[in-house]
Amino acid sequence: MTEQASPDGLAEQLRAARQWSGLTQEQLAGLSTVSVRAIRDLEQGRVLHPRRATLRLLAGAMHLSDARRAALELAVEGAEAGTVMRETYGAELAPPPRPLRRLIGRAEELRALTALLATEHERLFSVVGLAGVGKTRLAQEAALALHSRDRTPVVWVDMNEDAPPAALRSPRSTLGGWARSVARGGPGLEELSSVIGGRVTLLVLDGHDGASRLAAPLLELLHACDRLKVLITTREPHRTPGSRLLPLGPLPVPAPAGAEAAGGSLPGDSLTAGQPAVELMLSHVSHMRPDLLPSDSLVRTAAEISRALDGVPRAMEAAASWLLLRSPAELLKTARTVPLDVVDDVTASGTEAGDGFAAQLSAAVAALDDGPAALLTGLSVLADGWSADEAAAELSASPAAVVRDVHALMLRGLVRRLPGGEDGTPRFGVLHLVRRPAAERTALLVRSPTLVS
Repeated sequence: MTEQASPDGLAEQLRAARQWSGLTQEQLAGLSTVSVRAIRDLEQGRVLHPRRATLRLLAGAMHLSDARRAALELAVEGAEAGTVMRETYGAELAPPPRPLRRLIGRAEELRALTALLATEHERLFSVVGLAGVGKTRLAQEAALALHSRDRTPVVWVDMNEDAPPAALRSPRSTLGGWARSVARGGPGLEELSSVIGGRVTLLVLDGHDGASRLAAPLLELLHACDRLKVLITTREPHRTPGSRLLPLGPLPVPAPAGAEAAGGSLPGDSLTAGQPAVELMLSHVSHMRPDLLPSDSLVRTAAEISRALDGVPRAMEAAASWLLLRSPAELLKTARTVPLDVVDDVTASGTEAGDGFAAQLSAAVAALDDGPAALLTGLSVLADGWSADEAAAELSASPAAVVRDVHALMLRGLVRRLPGGEDGTPRFGVLHLVRRPAAERTALLVRSPTLVS
């Protein structure tokens, strides 16, 4: 069934468009051949069913973009949204959200993602990782690259938002509403597939968490639109055949204090060169405390803070806000001992329970099956740099089971890969941020009556 647009906003949109064009009602009438009286009645809300031809004459006279013209037509009572969107659909009507700040690091990940999105035969992708690691930001940059380079329409959907009221419909929200519904297994397939058709399009489902498999209507949409690509950001990998999985870990962290000298760094080497986590942490520090001079001491402290917080962008940004109350040295001490105390910024006390980053980290551990959860606790007591075989020996566990569960933990971003040893053996470490939640999860399992009985 074709969605009906809302009449609310037609008068306001037309008046705003005319004023944006710098025209009076009389001038618009002269350019469009629509009478002044008709324009006045439209702007005063007296006409709810104008002819599309009238709106097109007005839009042409005001040189409105396709997006503004579509928004104007969607505001008409009874307008068929599918028809409007099919006639105006294109890159201008479906742009990705513009990032608010530059991307630091992630050059290799961005290169890999954009290359995959540009391939002809790859059409379903999942960027999976821990909350706050930068999945959305990476997807934004990749989508913007495709949109700017190839004029690819990008239907961006925040899966954590609800559809806006009908009165707030716009071209972007109309497309997003259909896509959100389809991704959740609801209606909208007919409308969305008829608009996209055979046109190259990128659909981004940002924050599509909590579903182990993708909804059937979404897969039907991929079959119906043979040039559509779907990019999903999620904390849990989707077990869908044909999906290309791209795990995204935290930013690389600097070596422990003193390791630089042992590695033979040269005098005068930049303390931030090749260290995106340190660069990002310093950018937050400089904005939060511009009075702190970027001395070598401050840079080293920021590097240690970024290391204590695992190079997770959201954790570092929140931690920097605590510099309003603490010195860098005090912040570093807390980050090393109780990192979860600084990963929610100073405004987090006003949020609902479970919304904070610390709660999201705990939820990521709580969502694990018992086997990986118990292994995570055991691995947390080992010094960073263990191999899977060494961990199995230390924990008296089956090597095959350890490899399987470490793989599951890495996909979810709870364990990270470290530089290999001299023999090239892969080395790993548990994120500091999840060690306390892992211990609490295991303690809860031990106290559970169902396990004790």
